[in-house]
Amino acid sequence: MGLDVERKEFSREDRTRYREKVRQCLDVFARMLRESRFDADRPMTGLEVELNLVDEQCDPAMKNAEVLEAIADPDFVTELGQFNLEINVAPRRLAGGGLTAFEKDVRDSLNAAEVKAQQVGAHMVTVGILPSLQPIHMRQDTLSVNPRYRLLNDQIFAARGEDLDIAIRGVDRLRVTADSIIPEAACTSMQLHQQVSPEEFPAFWNASQAIAGVQLAVGANSPFLLGKELWAETRIALFEQATDTRSEELKSQGVRPRVWFGERWITSIFDLFEENVRYFPALLPICSDEDPVAVLDGGDSPQLAELRLHNGTIYRWNRPVYDVVRGVPHLRVENRVLPSGPTVVDMMANAAFYFGLARSLAEDERPVWSQMSFSAAEENFHSGARDGIQAQVYWPGMGTVPATELVLRKLLPRAHDGLARADVDPEERDRLLSIIEQRCLTGHNGATWQSRTFHNVFDGGELDRFDALREVVRRYSSLMHENLPVHEWPVD
Repeated sequence: MGLDVERKEFSREDRTRYREKVRQCLDVFARMLRESRFDADRPMTGLEVELNLVDEQCDPAMKNAEVLEAIADPDFVTELGQFNLEINVAPRRLAGGGLTAFEKDVRDSLNAAEVKAQQVGAHMVTVGILPSLQPIHMRQDTLSVNPRYRLLNDQIFAARGEDLDIAIRGVDRLRVTADSIIPEAACTSMQLHQQVSPEEFPAFWNASQAIAGVQLAVGANSPFLLGKELWAETRIALFEQATDTRSEELKSQGVRPRVWFGERWITSIFDLFEENVRYFPALLPICSDEDPVAVLDGGDSPQLAELRLHNGTIYRWNRPVYDVVRGVPHLRVENRVLPSGPTVVDMMANAAFYFGLARSLAEDERPVWSQMSFSAAEENFHSGARDGIQAQVYWPGMGTVPATELVLRKLLPRAHDGLARADVDPEERDRLLSIIEQRCLTGHNGATWQSRTFHNVFDGGELDRFDALREVVRRYSSLMHENLPVHEWPVD
């Protein structure tokens, strides 16, 4: 969805033409897979980090346009809400200090941007959901001014035909209605990209699905929403509901949601794109002038713009990506599970755990997904989101166990192995994976720190609920800039 769009209304003819063009793109994509036309010789990794803007009172700062102007860095772009930004980090290989280089790039960029943001009265906070968000901030006029967000909002609500009803039951209960998709802007995440060959893609995607619940358990960082304490990673439940185009009747009929874990293991990347075309109507039926058949017949790489745009409006937690760089096409798995924050080093530890574990599991002779049902992976996903570091998950050969036990006994060694196979420096690997180990040993991650700090502040009775949550943000922001891993943060 990173496209600038101008169309405001779509005709029936637009939708018919777009459907035909998407199907043509799918046929061309199938042909490209058969003819092995993809770059996979030097696979790259990449990451994107979304973040929040706050003012001096630790409330959301609706200033992303002003902040972007002050930063003047093309790596920073708008996100859905005026209190959001995203930084896109240049891709690189993991070998030869890639993770450390990612860490340095993100820290340097964020530190430089923070100085510029302060000039317009804003500060940057990397957190899954900003604790100080209030219902007053969930208005349509807080959407970013980029026309694509307004258009997406209009198309989602046209498909729904009614307001959003968001209901989440956790420690507290939340039920609110919304007349725009702005609640989605509360969700800020880190996206990890792994370039793979067409032959490798199914194994990497299946492995990513299998470990998604464990990623959430150890990396949860979103316990508060609109003043309520809900799931450890409330972002998952919120995002599933905030972009739902289905009415209650369509849900009852079994229509698939656009925020989708999926329903089966795959044998080809084609399975996912074909599901997109088969199950999901267009939200933004915008057609390009490209004839993908003619481009391919001419020996060039088609952009497949319609297929990519359609894919960008279906929010899989592990999304397939087709892209063309310098005229050469490639494929990526985009892992969208993790929240933003707490610190850069925490995010890089999460990245190291994912990249290493996914590679190790993907290269197994007897893969884990041949030993567990897809529904078990989905149950793990929601258990990890709901219960965080306290989650119980299922794993073949172990049954249902604490996620921390699974990580310490089985998955950390596999992550070490996967990073070794990717030629990651042993010192770099050990430093980052030790952060995951310590979270599991201490039972302390971003979600537990926020919750404990809130109760330490609020339960004394001196502050009201939102003042206590602002104090959580104030302390969080200060510790975030020290770049200490969250398991070392004090809670007093």
